[in-house]
Amino acid sequence: MKEKKSINVLVGANIKRERERYGYTQEQFSELIGFETKSLSAIERGIVGVSLPALKRICQVLSISSDRLLFGETTPPSCTLDLVQRLERLTPAQYRIASDMLNKILEAFYLSEPDSDENS
Repeated sequence: MKEKKSINVLVGANIKRERERYGYTQEQFSELIGFETKSLSAIERGIVGVSLPALKRICQVLSISSDRLLFGETTPPSCTLDLVQRLERLTPAQYRIASDMLNKILEAFYLSEPDSDENS
């Protein structure tokens, strides 16, 4: 059996952490990024690496920087701190509603964009 590369394990774990943070199952997330669930699972476990086009799609769907997936947790930009503080003041029930709404909005933005990989 081929040995896992440490970079693949790290990036895969970061992808899984972010996917779970946004509340997506592997099946839901796979559909959004255009992957088979088995392929996403292999990436998250570090068995295979992620291609640059796939990394780009993952970042677009999650609306995050590639730095977060490549290097782990990073300090959020100052422009997001106000939003974070406002969200932290919500009750758990209010937060779930706001999170669900924001996820749906971001999914709609992503799905309404033409495939930018063709133009790259």
